[in-house]
Amino acid sequence: MTLSIREKKENVDGFMVSNGAVGFGISAASMTATWVWAASLYASASSGYTYGVSGPIHYGLWGALMILCIYPFGRHFRRVAPKAHTLAEVMHARHGRSSQLILAVSNIVGSVISLTANFTAAGALMEILTPFSFLHGVLIAAVGVLCYTLWSGFRASVMTDFAQLVAMMLAAALIVPMVFIATGGTDALGAGMAQLTDEQANFFSGEAFLEQGGPYLAAVLAYAIGNQTIAQRLFAVRQDRIKSTFITATLGYAGTVIGLGMLGLLAVMVGLQPLNGDMNNIIPQMASEYLSPVMIGLLFIMVIGSLSSTADSDLAALSSLVMTDIYGKNLARGKVNPQTMLYIGRITMIAATALGVMFAVSNFNILDLLVFVGALWGALVFPVIASFYWDRITNRAFTASVVVALVFFLVARFELLPLTGVVAVVMEVAAVIGAAVVFGFMAFGLFGKKVGFTVGTIAGVVLFPLILGFLRDYPTLLGSLVSYGVSTVVCVAISMTNKERFDFSVINERVTEFQLQDQREPAETAR
Repeated sequence: MTLSIREKKENVDGFMVSNGAVGFGISAASMTATWVWAASLYASASSGYTYGVSGPIHYGLWGALMILCIYPFGRHFRRVAPKAHTLAEVMHARHGRSSQLILAVSNIVGSVISLTANFTAAGALMEILTPFSFLHGVLIAAVGVLCYTLWSGFRASVMTDFAQLVAMMLAAALIVPMVFIATGGTDALGAGMAQLTDEQANFFSGEAFLEQGGPYLAAVLAYAIGNQTIAQRLFAVRQDRIKSTFITATLGYAGTVIGLGMLGLLAVMVGLQPLNGDMNNIIPQMASEYLSPVMIGLLFIMVIGSLSSTADSDLAALSSLVMTDIYGKNLARGKVNPQTMLYIGRITMIAATALGVMFAVSNFNILDLLVFVGALWGALVFPVIASFYWDRITNRAFTASVVVALVFFLVARFELLPLTGVVAVVMEVAAVIGAAVVFGFMAFGLFGKKVGFTVGTIAGVVLFPLILGFLRDYPTLLGSLVSYGVSTVVCVAISMTNKERFDFSVINERVTEFQLQDQREPAETAR
Protein backbone atom coordinates (compact mmCIF):
# COMPACT_ATOMS: atom_id res chain seq x y z
CA MET A 1 0.00 0.00 0.00
CA THR A 2 2.80 2.38 0.86
CA LEU A 3 4.67 1.76 -2.36
CA SER A 4 1.48 2.34 -4.35
CA ILE A 5 1.00 5.84 -2.89
CA ARG A 6 4.64 6.91 -2.86
CA GLU A 7 5.29 10.03 -4.93
CA LYS A 8 8.38 10.33 -7.08
CA LYS A 9 8.91 13.92 -5.91
CA GLU A 10 7.60 14.03 -2.36
CA ASN A 11 5.66 17.12 -1.27
CA VAL A 12 6.71 18.15 2.23
CA ASP A 13 3.17 19.21 3.23
CA GLY A 14 1.75 15.96 1.86
CA PHE A 15 4.36 14.05 3.86
CA MET A 16 3.09 15.72 7.06
CA VAL A 17 -0.68 16.29 6.62
CA SER A 18 -1.66 15.09 3.11
CA ASN A 19 -2.37 18.74 2.18
CA GLY A 20 -5.45 18.81 4.44
CA ALA A 21 -7.68 16.97 1.96
CA VAL A 22 -8.21 13.45 3.41
CA GLY A 23 -11.80 12.21 2.95
CA PHE A 24 -14.23 10.86 5.54
CA GLY A 25 -13.67 7.09 5.17
CA ILE A 26 -9.90 7.11 5.39
CA SER A 27 -9.77 9.80 8.08
CA ALA A 28 -12.40 8.10 10.30
CA ALA A 29 -10.60 4.76 10.02
CA SER A 30 -7.24 6.39 10.74
CA MET A 31 -8.58 8.30 13.74
CA THR A 32 -10.12 5.13 15.19
CA ALA A 33 -7.06 2.97 14.54
CA THR A 34 -4.75 5.56 16.07
CA TRP A 35 -6.87 5.92 19.22
CA VAL A 36 -7.21 2.11 19.52
CA TRP A 37 -3.56 1.36 20.17
CA ALA A 38 -2.05 -1.73 21.73
CA ALA A 39 -1.88 0.05 25.08
CA SER A 40 -5.65 0.59 24.90
CA LEU A 41 -6.26 -3.12 24.51
CA TYR A 42 -3.80 -4.22 27.18
CA ALA A 43 -4.65 -1.44 29.63
CA SER A 44 -8.39 -2.03 29.23
CA ALA A 45 -7.87 -5.72 30.02
CA SER A 46 -5.69 -4.74 32.99
CA SER A 47 -8.48 -2.46 34.18
CA GLY A 48 -11.02 -5.28 33.89
CA TYR A 49 -8.73 -7.62 35.81
CA THR A 50 -8.04 -5.07 38.56
CA TYR A 51 -11.38 -3.28 38.94
CA GLY A 52 -13.85 -5.89 37.70
CA VAL A 53 -17.14 -5.22 35.93
CA SER A 54 -16.81 -1.44 35.63
CA GLY A 55 -13.10 -1.38 34.73
CA PRO A 56 -13.37 -1.70 30.92
CA ILE A 57 -16.36 0.66 30.91
CA HIS A 58 -14.37 3.36 32.68
CA TYR A 59 -11.48 2.87 30.29
CA GLY A 60 -13.40 2.68 27.01
CA LEU A 61 -16.29 5.06 27.72
CA TRP A 62 -14.21 8.03 28.86
CA GLY A 63 -11.74 7.57 26.04
CA ALA A 64 -14.59 7.53 23.51
CA LEU A 65 -16.21 10.57 25.12
CA MET A 66 -13.02 12.57 24.73
CA ILE A 67 -12.94 11.87 20.99
CA LEU A 68 -16.48 13.22 20.79
CA CYS A 69 -15.70 16.30 22.86
CA ILE A 70 -12.59 17.27 20.91
CA TYR A 71 -14.18 17.76 17.48
CA PRO A 72 -15.80 21.18 18.23
CA PHE A 73 -12.42 22.52 19.33
CA GLY A 74 -10.85 20.88 16.31
CA ARG A 75 -13.15 22.67 13.90
CA HIS A 76 -12.24 25.98 15.53
CA PHE A 77 -8.53 25.17 15.34
CA ARG A 78 -8.87 24.56 11.59
CA ARG A 79 -10.78 27.81 11.06
CA VAL A 80 -8.04 29.75 12.83
CA ALA A 81 -5.12 27.96 11.11
CA PRO A 82 -6.31 25.93 8.08
CA LYS A 83 -2.77 25.30 6.77
CA ALA A 84 -1.18 24.23 10.06
CA HIS A 85 0.88 21.07 10.49
CA THR A 86 1.17 21.02 14.31
CA LEU A 87 -0.53 22.75 17.25
CA ALA A 88 2.89 23.89 18.41
CA GLU A 89 3.31 25.70 15.08
CA VAL A 90 0.10 27.62 15.81
CA MET A 91 1.36 28.45 19.31
CA HIS A 92 4.47 29.91 17.67
CA ALA A 93 2.26 32.20 15.59
CA ARG A 94 0.04 33.01 18.58
CA HIS A 95 2.66 33.50 21.32
CA GLY A 96 6.25 32.86 20.35
CA ARG A 97 9.08 30.40 20.67
CA SER A 98 8.89 29.28 24.32
CA SER A 99 5.20 28.29 24.14
CA GLN A 100 5.82 26.50 20.87
CA LEU A 101 8.79 24.53 22.20
CA ILE A 102 7.00 23.55 25.43
CA LEU A 103 4.17 22.00 23.43
CA ALA A 104 6.50 20.50 20.81
CA VAL A 105 8.91 18.95 23.32
CA SER A 106 6.04 17.52 25.42
CA ASN A 107 4.65 15.93 22.25
CA ILE A 108 8.03 14.54 21.27
CA VAL A 109 8.47 12.95 24.70
CA GLY A 110 4.89 11.64 24.65
CA SER A 111 5.26 10.08 21.21
CA VAL A 112 8.53 8.37 22.14
CA ILE A 113 6.82 6.93 25.24
CA SER A 114 3.90 5.82 23.07
CA LEU A 115 6.31 4.09 20.70
CA THR A 116 7.89 2.36 23.68
CA ALA A 117 4.49 1.16 24.93
CA ASN A 118 3.57 -0.27 21.54
CA PHE A 119 6.90 -2.01 21.05
CA THR A 120 6.55 -3.40 24.58
CA ALA A 121 3.13 -4.79 23.68
CA ALA A 122 4.59 -6.45 20.58
CA GLY A 123 7.38 -8.02 22.62
CA ALA A 124 4.94 -9.41 25.21
CA LEU A 125 2.73 -10.88 22.49
CA MET A 126 5.64 -12.51 20.67
CA GLU A 127 7.11 -13.93 23.86
CA ILE A 128 3.89 -15.72 24.85
CA LEU A 129 2.44 -16.78 21.48
CA THR A 130 5.57 -17.59 19.44
CA PRO A 131 8.98 -19.21 19.90
CA PHE A 132 10.57 -15.75 19.66
CA SER A 133 11.84 -13.78 22.66
CA PHE A 134 10.57 -10.41 23.94
CA LEU A 135 13.47 -8.61 22.24
CA HIS A 136 12.75 -10.33 18.92
CA GLY A 137 9.15 -9.13 19.09
CA VAL A 138 10.20 -5.56 19.81
CA LEU A 139 12.67 -5.53 16.92
CA ILE A 140 10.27 -7.10 14.41
CA ALA A 141 7.52 -4.57 15.21
CA ALA A 142 9.92 -1.62 15.20
CA VAL A 143 11.61 -2.45 11.91
CA GLY A 144 8.33 -3.42 10.25
CA VAL A 145 6.57 -0.16 11.11
CA LEU A 146 9.60 1.96 10.25
CA CYS A 147 10.04 0.37 6.84
CA TYR A 148 6.66 1.45 5.44
CA THR A 149 6.26 4.77 7.30
CA LEU A 150 9.68 5.99 6.17
CA TRP A 151 8.56 6.09 2.53
CA SER A 152 5.58 8.43 2.59
CA GLY A 153 5.16 9.63 6.18
CA PHE A 154 1.64 10.57 7.20
CA ARG A 155 0.07 9.37 3.94
CA ALA A 156 1.48 5.89 4.55
CA SER A 157 0.11 5.99 8.10
CA VAL A 158 -3.47 6.87 7.16
CA MET A 159 -3.64 4.48 4.20
CA THR A 160 -2.43 1.49 6.19
CA ASP A 161 -4.66 2.47 9.14
CA PHE A 162 -7.73 1.56 7.09
CA ALA A 163 -6.57 -2.03 6.53
CA GLN A 164 -5.36 -2.35 10.11
CA LEU A 165 -8.71 -1.16 11.50
CA VAL A 166 -10.70 -3.64 9.43
CA ALA A 167 -8.48 -6.46 10.70
CA MET A 168 -8.76 -5.27 14.32
CA MET A 169 -12.54 -4.96 14.39
CA LEU A 170 -13.08 -8.28 12.64
CA ALA A 171 -10.76 -10.06 15.06
CA ALA A 172 -12.34 -8.40 18.11
CA ALA A 173 -15.86 -9.35 16.96
CA LEU A 174 -14.81 -13.02 16.81
CA ILE A 175 -12.34 -13.34 19.68
CA VAL A 176 -14.35 -11.96 22.61
CA PRO A 177 -17.42 -14.24 22.10
CA MET A 178 -15.23 -17.28 21.47
CA VAL A 179 -13.21 -16.75 24.67
CA PHE A 180 -16.46 -16.26 26.57
CA ILE A 181 -17.83 -19.56 25.24
CA ALA A 182 -14.53 -21.38 25.81
CA THR A 183 -14.44 -20.32 29.47
CA GLY A 184 -17.85 -21.89 30.05
CA GLY A 185 -20.32 -19.24 28.92
CA THR A 186 -23.13 -18.05 31.16
CA ASP A 187 -22.75 -20.97 33.60
CA ALA A 188 -19.11 -20.14 34.25
CA LEU A 189 -20.03 -16.45 34.46
CA GLY A 190 -22.33 -17.14 37.41
CA ALA A 191 -19.69 -19.21 39.19
CA GLY A 192 -16.99 -16.66 38.36
CA MET A 193 -18.86 -13.85 40.10
CA ALA A 194 -17.88 -15.53 43.36
CA GLN A 195 -14.23 -14.84 42.51
CA LEU A 196 -14.85 -11.08 42.49
CA THR A 197 -14.57 -8.78 45.46
CA ASP A 198 -17.52 -6.55 46.35
CA GLU A 199 -15.90 -3.60 44.58
CA GLN A 200 -15.09 -5.66 41.47
CA ALA A 201 -18.69 -6.91 41.26
CA ASN A 202 -20.13 -3.42 41.69
CA PHE A 203 -20.93 -1.77 38.36
CA PHE A 204 -20.84 1.65 40.08
CA SER A 205 -17.61 0.99 41.98
CA GLY A 206 -16.30 4.13 43.64
CA GLU A 207 -12.82 2.63 43.84
CA ALA A 208 -12.79 1.96 40.10
CA PHE A 209 -13.78 5.56 39.33
CA LEU A 210 -11.37 7.19 41.78
CA GLU A 211 -8.37 5.05 40.83
CA GLN A 212 -9.09 4.38 37.13
CA GLY A 213 -12.06 6.26 35.64
CA GLY A 214 -11.37 9.71 37.09
CA PRO A 215 -7.63 9.83 36.34
CA TYR A 216 -8.22 8.43 32.87
CA LEU A 217 -10.96 10.98 32.15
CA ALA A 218 -8.52 13.77 32.99
CA ALA A 219 -5.69 12.07 31.11
CA VAL A 220 -7.50 11.47 27.82
CA LEU A 221 -8.82 15.04 27.62
CA ALA A 222 -5.23 16.20 27.86
CA TYR A 223 -4.18 13.54 25.34
CA ALA A 224 -6.86 14.62 22.87
CA ILE A 225 -5.84 18.28 23.08
CA GLY A 226 -2.09 17.98 23.33
CA ASN A 227 -1.09 14.96 21.28
CA GLN A 228 0.26 15.51 17.78
CA THR A 229 -1.09 12.22 16.41
CA ILE A 230 -4.62 13.57 16.96
CA ALA A 231 -3.78 17.12 15.84
CA GLN A 232 -2.15 15.76 12.68
CA ARG A 233 -5.37 14.01 11.65
CA LEU A 234 -7.34 17.09 12.56
CA PHE A 235 -5.24 19.20 10.20
CA ALA A 236 -5.31 16.51 7.50
CA VAL A 237 -9.04 15.74 7.19
CA ARG A 238 -11.25 17.92 5.01
CA GLN A 239 -12.74 20.69 7.14
CA ASP A 240 -16.32 19.72 6.27
CA ARG A 241 -15.69 16.13 7.43
CA ILE A 242 -14.30 16.78 10.92
CA LYS A 243 -17.57 16.18 12.80
CA SER A 244 -18.53 12.94 11.04
CA THR A 245 -14.97 11.64 11.34
CA PHE A 246 -14.77 12.13 15.10
CA ILE A 247 -18.28 10.78 15.81
CA THR A 248 -17.50 7.60 13.84
CA ALA A 249 -14.18 7.20 15.67
CA THR A 250 -16.01 7.58 19.00
CA LEU A 251 -18.26 4.60 18.28
CA GLY A 252 -15.47 2.46 16.85
CA TYR A 253 -13.16 3.06 19.79
CA ALA A 254 -15.79 2.37 22.46
CA GLY A 255 -16.94 -0.92 20.94
CA THR A 256 -13.47 -2.32 20.34
CA VAL A 257 -11.78 -1.30 23.60
CA ILE A 258 -14.64 -2.15 25.97
CA GLY A 259 -15.06 -5.52 24.27
CA LEU A 260 -11.40 -6.46 24.59
CA GLY A 261 -11.32 -5.17 28.16
CA MET A 262 -13.86 -7.83 29.10
CA LEU A 263 -11.12 -10.43 28.57
CA GLY A 264 -9.52 -9.05 31.73
CA LEU A 265 -12.78 -9.53 33.62
CA LEU A 266 -13.04 -13.11 32.36
CA ALA A 267 -9.42 -13.68 33.39
CA VAL A 268 -10.07 -12.81 37.03
CA MET A 269 -13.24 -14.94 37.01
CA VAL A 270 -11.37 -18.04 35.87
CA GLY A 271 -8.53 -17.41 38.32
CA LEU A 272 -5.81 -16.61 35.78
CA GLN A 273 -2.56 -15.26 37.22
CA PRO A 274 -0.63 -12.87 34.92
CA LEU A 275 2.70 -14.33 33.83
CA ASN A 276 5.55 -12.81 35.86
CA GLY A 277 2.95 -10.54 37.49
CA ASP A 278 2.81 -8.45 34.29
CA MET A 279 -0.71 -7.23 33.45
CA ASN A 280 0.33 -6.81 29.81
CA ASN A 281 0.30 -10.60 29.52
CA ILE A 282 -3.42 -11.05 30.29
CA ILE A 283 -4.73 -10.95 26.71
CA PRO A 284 -2.00 -13.20 25.24
CA GLN A 285 -2.46 -15.69 28.10
CA MET A 286 -6.23 -15.83 27.68
CA ALA A 287 -5.76 -16.41 23.97
CA SER A 288 -3.21 -19.18 24.38
CA GLU A 289 -5.38 -20.87 27.01
CA TYR A 290 -8.82 -20.72 25.37
CA LEU A 291 -8.44 -20.11 21.61
CA SER A 292 -7.61 -22.39 18.71
CA PRO A 293 -4.41 -21.77 16.72
CA VAL A 294 -6.43 -20.05 13.96
CA MET A 295 -8.05 -17.66 16.44
CA ILE A 296 -4.69 -17.02 18.11
CA GLY A 297 -3.49 -15.98 14.67
CA LEU A 298 -6.40 -13.53 14.46
CA LEU A 299 -5.51 -12.13 17.88
CA PHE A 300 -1.94 -11.74 16.72
CA ILE A 301 -3.11 -9.77 13.68
CA MET A 302 -5.39 -7.62 15.85
CA VAL A 303 -2.70 -6.62 18.34
CA ILE A 304 -0.06 -6.13 15.67
CA GLY A 305 -2.56 -3.99 13.73
CA SER A 306 -3.39 -1.88 16.78
CA LEU A 307 0.22 -1.27 17.77
CA SER A 308 1.30 -0.66 14.17
CA SER A 309 -1.46 1.88 13.53
CA THR A 310 -0.38 3.93 16.54
CA ALA A 311 3.36 3.39 16.15
CA ASP A 312 3.32 4.65 12.56
CA SER A 313 1.20 7.60 13.75
CA ASP A 314 3.82 8.36 16.39
CA LEU A 315 6.60 8.24 13.82
CA ALA A 316 4.65 10.54 11.49
CA ALA A 317 3.90 12.89 14.41
CA LEU A 318 7.51 12.97 15.57
CA SER A 319 8.77 13.70 12.07
CA SER A 320 6.28 16.57 11.60
CA LEU A 321 7.19 18.06 15.00
CA VAL A 322 10.90 18.07 14.27
CA MET A 323 10.39 19.17 10.65
CA THR A 324 8.03 22.02 11.53
CA ASP A 325 8.81 23.16 15.06
CA ILE A 326 12.50 22.40 15.40
CA TYR A 327 13.73 22.99 11.84
CA GLY A 328 11.04 25.01 10.04
CA LYS A 329 10.31 27.57 12.75
CA ASN A 330 13.68 27.75 14.50
CA LEU A 331 16.76 26.31 12.78
CA ALA A 332 15.83 27.38 9.22
CA ARG A 333 15.52 31.06 10.24
CA GLY A 334 12.90 31.80 7.59
CA LYS A 335 14.72 29.98 4.76
CA VAL A 336 13.03 26.58 4.64
CA ASN A 337 14.38 23.99 2.19
CA PRO A 338 11.68 21.32 1.62
CA GLN A 339 14.21 18.65 0.65
CA THR A 340 16.22 19.27 3.80
CA MET A 341 12.99 19.14 5.77
CA LEU A 342 12.08 15.73 4.30
CA TYR A 343 15.57 14.43 5.07
CA ILE A 344 15.26 15.61 8.69
CA GLY A 345 11.82 13.99 8.99
CA ARG A 346 13.08 10.58 7.88
CA ILE A 347 16.16 10.78 10.12
CA THR A 348 13.82 11.60 13.01
CA MET A 349 11.80 8.43 12.35
CA ILE A 350 14.93 6.26 12.44
CA ALA A 351 16.23 7.88 15.64
CA ALA A 352 12.82 7.64 17.36
CA THR A 353 12.52 3.95 16.48
CA ALA A 354 15.94 3.27 17.98
CA LEU A 355 14.96 5.09 21.19
CA GLY A 356 11.66 3.22 21.39
CA VAL A 357 13.44 -0.13 21.10
CA MET A 358 15.93 0.79 23.83
CA PHE A 359 13.24 2.00 26.23
CA ALA A 360 11.00 -1.01 25.54
CA VAL A 361 13.50 -3.24 27.28
CA SER A 362 12.46 -1.54 30.55
CA ASN A 363 8.94 -3.01 30.12
CA PHE A 364 6.89 -0.13 31.60
CA ASN A 365 3.48 -0.66 33.22
CA ILE A 366 1.24 0.75 30.50
CA LEU A 367 -1.67 1.76 32.74
CA ASP A 368 0.51 3.91 35.02
CA LEU A 369 2.34 5.27 31.99
CA LEU A 370 -0.86 6.55 30.40
CA VAL A 371 -1.97 8.38 33.54
CA PHE A 372 1.45 9.98 34.00
CA VAL A 373 1.76 11.24 30.42
CA GLY A 374 -1.84 12.42 30.37
CA ALA A 375 -1.34 14.41 33.56
CA LEU A 376 1.72 16.11 32.09
CA TRP A 377 -0.36 17.19 29.11
CA GLY A 378 -3.07 18.30 31.53
CA ALA A 379 -0.94 21.33 32.35
CA LEU A 380 -1.24 22.37 28.70
CA VAL A 381 -4.99 21.94 28.19
CA PHE A 382 -6.24 25.31 29.43
CA PRO A 383 -3.41 27.43 27.94
CA VAL A 384 -3.69 25.73 24.54
CA ILE A 385 -7.50 25.87 24.19
CA ALA A 386 -7.81 29.35 25.66
CA SER A 387 -5.11 30.62 23.28
CA PHE A 388 -7.49 29.96 20.37
CA TYR A 389 -10.40 31.86 21.96
CA TRP A 390 -9.11 34.50 24.40
CA ASP A 391 -7.15 37.42 22.97
CA ARG A 392 -5.46 38.44 26.26
CA ILE A 393 -3.29 35.35 26.86
CA THR A 394 0.42 36.08 26.47
CA ASN A 395 3.51 33.99 25.95
CA ARG A 396 4.52 34.68 29.56
CA ALA A 397 1.15 33.49 30.86
CA PHE A 398 1.30 30.32 28.75
CA THR A 399 4.84 29.40 29.77
CA ALA A 400 4.52 30.22 33.47
CA SER A 401 1.22 28.35 33.84
CA VAL A 402 2.65 25.14 32.40
CA VAL A 403 5.86 25.23 34.45
CA VAL A 404 4.08 25.97 37.75
CA ALA A 405 1.40 23.34 37.07
CA LEU A 406 4.04 20.68 36.41
CA VAL A 407 5.72 21.45 39.74
CA PHE A 408 2.42 21.15 41.61
CA PHE A 409 1.56 17.94 39.75
CA LEU A 410 4.85 16.30 40.70
CA VAL A 411 4.38 17.27 44.34
CA ALA A 412 0.82 15.90 44.43
CA ARG A 413 1.27 12.79 42.31
CA PHE A 414 4.48 11.54 43.93
CA GLU A 415 3.81 13.02 47.40
CA LEU A 416 7.09 14.96 47.46
CA LEU A 417 5.54 16.85 50.36
CA PRO A 418 3.24 15.11 52.87
CA LEU A 419 -0.38 15.54 51.74
CA THR A 420 -1.53 16.83 55.09
CA GLY A 421 -2.51 20.17 56.60
CA VAL A 422 -2.15 23.28 54.45
CA VAL A 423 -0.43 21.42 51.59
CA ALA A 424 -3.33 18.98 51.25
CA VAL A 425 -5.93 21.77 51.35
CA VAL A 426 -4.12 23.80 48.67
CA MET A 427 -3.85 20.74 46.45
CA GLU A 428 -7.50 19.83 46.89
CA VAL A 429 -8.67 23.37 46.14
CA ALA A 430 -6.58 23.26 42.96
CA ALA A 431 -8.13 19.87 42.16
CA VAL A 432 -11.64 21.34 42.55
CA ILE A 433 -10.74 24.05 40.03
CA GLY A 434 -9.23 21.39 37.77
CA ALA A 435 -12.40 19.27 37.88
CA ALA A 436 -14.50 22.35 37.09
CA VAL A 437 -12.23 23.07 34.11
CA VAL A 438 -12.63 19.50 32.78
CA PHE A 439 -16.44 19.56 32.96
CA GLY A 440 -16.58 23.15 31.77
CA PHE A 441 -14.46 22.47 28.69
CA MET A 442 -16.50 19.40 27.76
CA ALA A 443 -19.72 21.45 27.92
CA PHE A 444 -18.08 24.44 26.22
CA GLY A 445 -16.96 22.35 23.25
CA LEU A 446 -20.37 20.76 22.68
CA PHE A 447 -22.80 23.52 23.74
CA GLY A 448 -20.98 26.85 23.72
CA LYS A 449 -19.37 29.36 26.06
CA LYS A 450 -22.33 30.18 28.33
CA VAL A 451 -23.17 26.53 28.99
CA GLY A 452 -19.49 25.76 29.53
CA PHE A 453 -19.08 28.47 32.18
CA THR A 454 -22.33 27.42 33.86
CA VAL A 455 -21.44 23.73 33.99
CA GLY A 456 -17.91 24.48 35.20
CA THR A 457 -19.20 26.72 37.99
CA ILE A 458 -21.83 24.23 39.13
CA ALA A 459 -19.28 21.40 39.05
CA GLY A 460 -16.88 23.40 41.21
CA VAL A 461 -19.56 24.27 43.79
CA VAL A 462 -20.88 20.70 43.99
CA LEU A 463 -17.47 19.04 44.12
CA PHE A 464 -15.83 21.37 46.65
CA PRO A 465 -17.33 19.77 49.80
CA LEU A 466 -16.86 16.29 48.32
CA ILE A 467 -13.19 16.72 47.41
CA LEU A 468 -11.96 18.72 50.40
CA GLY A 469 -10.48 16.35 52.97
CA PHE A 470 -11.06 13.31 50.74
CA LEU A 471 -9.03 13.42 47.51
CA ARG A 472 -5.67 13.55 49.32
CA ASP A 473 -5.96 9.76 49.70
CA TYR A 474 -6.00 9.31 45.89
CA PRO A 475 -2.79 10.94 44.63
CA THR A 476 -3.22 9.69 41.04
CA LEU A 477 -6.51 11.54 40.52
CA LEU A 478 -5.38 14.44 42.69
CA GLY A 479 -2.25 15.00 40.61
CA SER A 480 -4.15 14.92 37.33
CA LEU A 481 -6.71 17.50 38.47
CA VAL A 482 -4.11 19.70 40.16
CA SER A 483 -2.27 20.15 36.85
CA TYR A 484 -5.48 21.42 35.23
CA GLY A 485 -6.41 23.71 38.11
CA VAL A 486 -3.02 25.31 38.72
CA SER A 487 -2.35 25.97 35.02
CA THR A 488 -5.79 27.61 34.73
CA VAL A 489 -5.33 29.87 37.76
CA VAL A 490 -1.82 30.99 36.81
CA CYS A 491 -2.69 31.52 33.14
CA VAL A 492 -5.80 33.61 33.95
CA ALA A 493 -4.07 35.62 36.67
CA ILE A 494 -1.17 36.67 34.44
CA SER A 495 -3.37 37.22 31.37
CA MET A 496 -5.68 39.58 33.25
CA THR A 497 -2.77 42.00 33.67
CA ASN A 498 -2.37 42.21 29.88
CA LYS A 499 -4.20 45.15 28.28
CA GLU A 500 -3.30 44.35 24.67
CA ARG A 501 -5.57 42.34 22.38
CA PHE A 502 -4.35 39.73 19.90
CA ASP A 503 -5.60 39.77 16.30
CA PHE A 504 -6.35 36.12 15.45
CA SER A 505 -6.43 36.82 11.71
CA VAL A 506 -2.63 37.08 11.62
CA ILE A 507 -2.29 33.38 12.49
CA ASN A 508 -3.55 32.41 9.04
CA GLU A 509 -0.87 34.66 7.53
CA ARG A 510 1.92 33.27 9.69
CA VAL A 511 1.04 29.56 9.32
CA THR A 512 1.31 28.48 5.68
CA GLU A 513 2.39 25.56 3.52
CA PHE A 514 6.15 25.01 3.41
CA GLN A 515 6.20 23.74 -0.19
CA LEU A 516 4.47 26.89 -1.42
CA GLN A 517 6.89 29.05 0.55
CA ASP A 518 9.73 27.43 -1.34
CA GLN A 519 7.97 27.93 -4.69
CA ARG A 520 7.34 31.62 -4.01
CA GLU A 521 10.93 32.51 -3.17
CA PRO A 522 12.21 33.01 -6.77
CA ALA A 523 9.35 35.36 -7.71
CA GLU A 524 9.70 37.34 -4.51
CA THR A 525 13.44 37.66 -5.12
CA ALA A 526 12.85 38.88 -8.69
CA ARG A 527 10.49 41.61 -7.50
